[in-house]
Formats: sequence, structure tokens, C-alpha cells
Amino acid sequence: MMRGMNMQQMMKQAKAMQKKMMAEHEELAKQEFVGKAPDDMVTATFSGDNQLIDLKIKPEAVDPDDIDMLQDLVIAAVKDGMKQVQDATQQKLGKYTQGMGL
Repeated sequence: MMRGMNMQQMMKQAKAMQKKMMAEHEELAKQEFVGKAPDDMVTATFSGDNQLIDLKIKPEAVDPDDIDMLQDLVIAAVKDGMKQVQDATQQKLGKYTQGMGL
């Protein structure tokens, strides 16, 4: 009898934690993160749910004779933005997965 009550309490706590985690995930998804290449030549804006929502390239970053540099700048901005989303996600939601081996 006592064990059933403990299990019921654990289930209540798990549901409350799940509800809080979902709310924090939704809050995170509403945020925007701006990744930047060196000298802000390229910026990539991401939503908190890892969607690329904007990409800006300064005109001076476009050199028809050096497309490789532009590609590198885009990659740098995208990586920076994705890292910001990942770090914010870990900070906000990591507490829920600690010790779970995820």
C-alpha cells in the first residue's frame, strides 16, 4: 500500500516536471539567436528550435573572384548561430536530462 502511494507521487512529480520542461522548450523556441562571421560580414539568425530564419550578407563580403571566402563566412555564421541555440538549450533544458545518459 505504501509503495503504491510513493509510485503515485512519483508519477505526479514526473508529470509536473514534463509540463515545466515543455513550457521552457516553447519559451526557448520563441527566442532568436544571431550567429556572426568575423567582422559581421555574414549573420545567420536562428529560432530556438534550430530553424534558420534569416541570413544577411554584407555587399563587401561578395567578391566574385573569391567565392570560397563567402562560403566560409556563411558556414562560420551558421555554426555560431547553431552553437548559441545548442548552448541555450543545454542551459535551459539540460537539468532535465542530467544523469539520464542522453
